[in-house]
Amino acid sequence: MKIKIINTSNHPLPEYKTQLSAGMDLYANLSEPLTLKSLERKLIPTGLFIELPAGFEAQVRPRSGMAFKHGLTVLNSPGTIDADYRGEIGVILVNLSAEEFTVQDGERIAQLVIAKHETAEWQEAEILEETTRGEGGFGSTGKN
Repeated sequence: MKIKIINTSNHPLPEYKTQLSAGMDLYANLSEPLTLKSLERKLIPTGLFIELPAGFEAQVRPRSGMAFKHGLTVLNSPGTIDADYRGEIGVILVNLSAEEFTVQDGERIAQLVIAKHETAEWQEAEILEETTRGEGGFGSTGKN
């Protein structure tokens, strides 16, 4: 699949690091380092603009290494970029650790996954089909 992209940063285009990777790294596009205090969140620009085909979305997801090593994650994970959005891709990073973290220009801050989706059409009804689970939710199927 080919996707149009404008890169206004000085960093490489997102790319798959291995043959079977689902996500591509996004890089911070900063004029100066940006520090996130404990529990602080900030919108980090990437310098990327994309044109997705209809029926697709781009999902912005955390990088597991940053989450595990530094307590940084993407706040609205996964963040959805709709096919009709033409603005800059931004990443809402939040620092869940007790220590400050400084994001450097060009640092890999998140990953981008391109996903196909369906467009639903609601069909109003008076009753829904019965299932074994029924209305059980929030752990109702047990611990195992």
